[in-house]
Amino acid sequence: MGPVTAAPAGYEDTVWFRHSDSLPAAARTAARQLAHRIGLLPERAAEVALAVSEAATNLRRHAADGAMVLRVVRTDTEAALEFLTVDSGPGMTDVPAALADGYSSGSTLGIGLGAVARLADAFDLHSLPGRGTVLTARFWNRTPAGRAAAAAGEPAAAGLTRPMSGQELCGDAWAVRPAGPTPLPDPVPARPAGGALDWSVLTNRVPRVQGSAEPGPGEGSGAFLLMFCDGLGHGPLAARAASDAVAAFHRGPAQRPEQVLADLHRVLRAGRGGAVAVALVEPAAARLTFCGVGNVSAFVVDTATGARRSLPSSPGIVGHQLPAPHTVRQDLPPGSAVVLHSDGLTDRWRAVDVPGLFSHLPVTAAALLLREAGVRRDDAGVVVAKGAW
Repeated sequence: MGPVTAAPAGYEDTVWFRHSDSLPAAARTAARQLAHRIGLLPERAAEVALAVSEAATNLRRHAADGAMVLRVVRTDTEAALEFLTVDSGPGMTDVPAALADGYSSGSTLGIGLGAVARLADAFDLHSLPGRGTVLTARFWNRTPAGRAAAAAGEPAAAGLTRPMSGQELCGDAWAVRPAGPTPLPDPVPARPAGGALDWSVLTNRVPRVQGSAEPGPGEGSGAFLLMFCDGLGHGPLAARAASDAVAAFHRGPAQRPEQVLADLHRVLRAGRGGAVAVALVEPAAARLTFCGVGNVSAFVVDTATGARRSLPSSPGIVGHQLPAPHTVRQDLPPGSAVVLHSDGLTDRWRAVDVPGLFSHLPVTAAALLLREAGVRRDDAGVVVAKGAW
């Protein structure tokens, strides 16, 4: 399976919809357009539109406030449509009942969330009474290749970004690639923006390599490199810096976080620059190596206890002022998670305040953190990775 990419908010394959009377119709129209653009079969596109309508109508009529995001997820040969709904209440008192066959309130289209779950290739739901709900659903084509993509499993890391109020482009971006010796070129050019996820990370398959018989860091162990960039400022120039960082991250051969930062520093000299954090996650070794510059928050969370350990970054701006690298190594407790986010999220969040936060898909956890800690006066982005399991 080739690399999977999910374009972050602010790029053409991602659309955010705020809570409004027009939400269901606007989301349904956009879902149809995206489904057509990525080549979903007519029957599958109709199922996607129906599921989006049901979720958007639920959000509009039952949530106090919220948003829906549509985006495209890609492999080198296939594309899927993914949507999330995020709201701040009232939440569900009985999630199993809400997913049962035949359950639907009079205010929805009548197919129910259970039907949405059956139509989707991946479905995830987190809801707490009084706190709100996050729903994630992904739809691949009903073709052999689409079914193979769906069966490949979930990526080890996923993130979500949102532009600040009044802006169309987001200056935050994230990316993931497998660790190991220099990989052969990707089968397709790196997309200019988004978080590239290689599903070989999940199955301990490492891409073929050139020029070395010696194992690199994490080779054969499902290890991966995780990068987050917060482009300096806001708007198009910040988004360009973040996009350039993502593209350079995928092109570069560096395998150590400090080496990746040095490569990105050279690339970002021509633009705004930004705050960048890079982590090498080695699940089999239960170990993380981290190096960061600028104001990107990074944490290792022990999901059993909710305790988190902050990973320090050095002052500076990648692309303009790169300090001497300060690399730290951290053990990963069993069941741990790794979280990187921009200062568009307050760092005061606590895992214990959101029961079940890290027991869900990484993208659902990212959406929960964005809801709990995001601020509207800045670009906001967060990526969540599974650690040692």
